[in-house]
Amino acid sequence: MHPQRLRLDLGILLPDVAGEADACVGRLINLLMAHKGIDQAHVLPPVGGQPAQLCIHYDPQLASLARVRETASSTGAELTQRFGHVLWEVQGLPNARRARTVTGLLSRLPGVLEADASSAGPVRIEFDRSVTSEATLRHALGGMGVAARDETPAPAQAHEHEHTHGGPFGANSELIFALLGGVLLVVGFLASWLSAVPAWLPLVLYLGAYGFGGYFALRQAMDSLRLGRFEIDTLMLVAAAGAAALDKWAEGALLLFLFSIGHALEHYAMGRARRAIEALADLAPPTAERRRDGATEKVPVAELLIGDTLILRPNTRIPSDGFVTLGESSVDQAPITGESVPVDKRAVADAARAAARPEGLPAENRVYAGTINGSGALEMQVTRLAADTSLARLVRMVNEAEAQKSPTQRFTDNFERIFVPIVLVFVVILLFAWVVIDESFGESFYRAMAVLVAASPCALAISTPSAVLSGVARAARGGVLVKGGGPLENLGKLGAIAFDKTGTLTEGKPRMTDVLPAPGVVEDALLTVAIAVETLSDHPLAAAVVRDGQARLGAGVAVPEAADVRSLTGRGLAARIGEDPVFVGKAALFAEIEGPPIPAAVQASISDLEARGRTIMVVRRGEDYLGAIGLMDTPREAAAGVIRRLRQLGVTRMVMMSGDNSRVAQAVAQQVGLDEAWGDLMPEDKVAAIQRFRAEQEVAMVGDGVNDAPAMAHATVGIAMGAAGSAVALETADVALMGDDLNHLPFVIGLSRATNRIIRQNLWISLGMVAVLVPATLAGLQLGVAVVFHEGSTLLVVANALRLLAYRDRTAA
Repeated sequence: MHPQRLRLDLGILLPDVAGEADACVGRLINLLMAHKGIDQAHVLPPVGGQPAQLCIHYDPQLASLARVRETASSTGAELTQRFGHVLWEVQGLPNARRARTVTGLLSRLPGVLEADASSAGPVRIEFDRSVTSEATLRHALGGMGVAARDETPAPAQAHEHEHTHGGPFGANSELIFALLGGVLLVVGFLASWLSAVPAWLPLVLYLGAYGFGGYFALRQAMDSLRLGRFEIDTLMLVAAAGAAALDKWAEGALLLFLFSIGHALEHYAMGRARRAIEALADLAPPTAERRRDGATEKVPVAELLIGDTLILRPNTRIPSDGFVTLGESSVDQAPITGESVPVDKRAVADAARAAARPEGLPAENRVYAGTINGSGALEMQVTRLAADTSLARLVRMVNEAEAQKSPTQRFTDNFERIFVPIVLVFVVILLFAWVVIDESFGESFYRAMAVLVAASPCALAISTPSAVLSGVARAARGGVLVKGGGPLENLGKLGAIAFDKTGTLTEGKPRMTDVLPAPGVVEDALLTVAIAVETLSDHPLAAAVVRDGQARLGAGVAVPEAADVRSLTGRGLAARIGEDPVFVGKAALFAEIEGPPIPAAVQASISDLEARGRTIMVVRRGEDYLGAIGLMDTPREAAAGVIRRLRQLGVTRMVMMSGDNSRVAQAVAQQVGLDEAWGDLMPEDKVAAIQRFRAEQEVAMVGDGVNDAPAMAHATVGIAMGAAGSAVALETADVALMGDDLNHLPFVIGLSRATNRIIRQNLWISLGMVAVLVPATLAGLQLGVAVVFHEGSTLLVVANALRLLAYRDRTAA
């Protein structure tokens, strides 16, 4: 007997895991495969609206279906109970080096299986509950100077909490310490020139400058050394100690002052980019006005439930995602979707039906948390909890995106990890130059310290993360979610873009243009059956059939009720009306299913409609063909301009891929100015086309994130349209255009190219400075001059990266 297969929702088996790549998924598979009767277990990644699933192959002679299901559920429950997963937003990780150190310290804690800390904020920890607990991990983080943002200290702990955030002056401690070190340096330098001043006073002042300037560097260096790593902070401290050993206190104090002020300004700059994103989280109001049982009350947004009715006053922020049930107004959606003009909103016709399928509602009925109501009063029904709104997901995903390193960032991290020990070895060799050449040990030592400063890759360490963070922040402010440095860099390398047709290049709001009943069939019979089936679908074509068909029928015609509807991927729908099987779909569908072929008269109607660029739906009830319906979807007004702007940005090849017939695809492609159009494609055909593209050049797939999910997954970059309204699109794509506006596409590709330029410039500045300063210090450049140029390059790359926050799309002018 062949093995049978069982598919189970992975999110239900392991509700706490972040995704199918989580280590607990591997544990679950290994434990299941140890059970008798289970041959194989593997994960099917999420596709379209389908969540990630665990597929179990089992032998029904050795294990029953019920037994396998029970085994999977109990094993998942045991793993969930034993292994904990936390994702905390934290304070106290001002830079990537500090984040790496905290990651290393966390990984060494008993019971921690995996840890990852990011300077962007999130800390992820997987731990064994039998060994440690969340409270223990929080306490350990606090001891490292890191505190979760949702952690509110008690009054007695306030002073300690303040210290864990950086020092006695709170978040500004590093900057204040650096400035104090600078003041003591200047006063000490001036005092050394005054004969009336005691000889010991400048030394005391320099020592104070050392203390303030080196405090944070020393703390970081000690943590790094505990992990067996030599970081840049260690190099700076060794150089400063070397200067002191040579009695060059002023130069050592200058080094520590510039290093600490550079770090403080770097953290300020990174914080500024981060706050551009965190500002999104403050868009939703803290409270909402809820109507329940005829009375209104103000409640915290976190307490709202799905189905609650909210009152939206004019010119106030909308507290949750939902749909309008009463009133008309215009809503400023720019904070979420980036749309430049307010969008008109009106009430749904049937609130109960809208609540059953909120994802399929048109834009004119839907509202989002964080957007701003205009001059009209509205009532709305809540469709998502506070933690699941488009705004909440956007903020959460941007934070996670910042933690994902780009290819260039991984290169610079690896380069730094290898380069720093090499510098130390080279400096040790230089210490013995006096053995080979005629100079004193002091001169060799001085030169070695100058080279140590010159070769430290401080600017390199910050060059890429600062640019990526600024780019992600600017994109989010423009209504585009970019999920990490990888997609941000890859967008700028695109040579080709493949577009889905319906809802991407076209309005996605087709209209019914032709109704052609078969001979002997009245139009009403054709329309009522088509409407009955398409009512149960959320496809844009189905909505057009229902909307225009009902208008054409009039009020007095009854529509039967369809049941057992199922989608025939890429072909159409099957359902049942009464005892009769019903099929509605493309002509190709009827060559694949049982039953009579399409009659010649209906086939002639289909050919005529296809020749005029219509999308065709053929309707069959039982054995009888009722006729064909023609629909047409018009290109978006912005499509032609967007294609032109993409060519200006250097995208050389653009193709439309559609499930519609080739004539329809060609007609739309000509109108928008595309190179090629491919029709009659199934989802797997789109995947194959994307794979052929990738063999030649970097390619993006632009679609709605549902039907096009497989093609997006295989593209270099998957780009979803209108993701604010679709949880699936937001989860699926590498890049999500939050608004249903194609104009965001050239904006984000232009931003990516600007980001890549900034990264390249920063790499040239940082590596170029090392390449110039090292030979110069070997030739006798003074330590003080090397310090100024070295730290100046760090500030220069940070300032260069911050330019991305002011990026403007030049092609839109």
